[in-house]
Amino acid sequence: MDRTLIERLRGSRWIVTGATGLIGSCLVDFLQEQNRLHSADISVTCAVRNIAKAEAMFGKAGDGISYYEYDFSSGEPFCPPYEADYLVHLASPTASKDFAERPVETLGTVFLGTRQVLEYAKRAGAGMKGVLYVSSLEVYGTVLDDTEPLTEDRQGHLDLMQARSSYPMAKQSTECLCHAYSAEYGVRVMTARLAQTFGMKVAEDDNRVFAQFARCAAADNDIVLFTEGKLRRCYCHTADAIEAMMYILLRGETGMAYNVANENTYISVRDMAEMVCREFGRKMRVRIEPKESMGYSPTTYLRLDTSRIRALGWQPKYDLKQMFASII
Repeated sequence: MDRTLIERLRGSRWIVTGATGLIGSCLVDFLQEQNRLHSADISVTCAVRNIAKAEAMFGKAGDGISYYEYDFSSGEPFCPPYEADYLVHLASPTASKDFAERPVETLGTVFLGTRQVLEYAKRAGAGMKGVLYVSSLEVYGTVLDDTEPLTEDRQGHLDLMQARSSYPMAKQSTECLCHAYSAEYGVRVMTARLAQTFGMKVAEDDNRVFAQFARCAAADNDIVLFTEGKLRRCYCHTADAIEAMMYILLRGETGMAYNVANENTYISVRDMAEMVCREFGRKMRVRIEPKESMGYSPTTYLRLDTSRIRALGWQPKYDLKQMFASII
């Protein structure tokens, strides 16, 4: 990462929501690493539902780390006891099946939970240098023409009458809410639209497609797809995503959204499964066994354009094979 950005982190105070999740834990590790490598004097408050789980990951409170117990589905005011210069809001439902089976809770947690964060940032005023809302490539909905990559101002179709749309609609509405707080109250908030992101620290019980494929490869078991695997999208390594967040917070434009992905990883689920078998397996193969009611998103082709964030100086370093190599 650009050395000038690292220097700007020196002495900064951070709040990270969803700190025990995949990306949140990598972000906390990154900030703590700056203290170890550069004596950066960075302090981090982890906003989490389970402090014991967070302590098992990051250690007891003290020496630059503190905890604030908060449930984003509670509707309670977000009032961490520590001031911050930067806030990264990662807390969000992640299980695709829950989006279909618990759409009300999904909508409430994403939208209303984020409003509590924005209210906190509004109260903090000029002392809050930047808020980053971490969104998803799912905000683009269903796109069936990938002739041109998706820039941040394009939009596909979302079927509002499908319960599974609760997640992309909640993310989309929350992006609008972030922009509204920026326009009306001057909150310096930006949005990162992350491609599906993986790398170090993927949990053993993670049930997303990349984690399933990695576990199959490690055991040389067949990969079983419950769809035809036609969905296509880009991916991003966790380390690249963390650096992207720094570039957005420290160089980004208030109220703006940024696609974050390695454009060269654009691939269908079926082709990715075949790649994993070819590169990491011995006898494993791909089997198609269609199954209903799994909560998967509709088939869509999400080829992201990352020109906007690359203009800030960010470049991804990891390709798809390297991403899988880091978790198998």
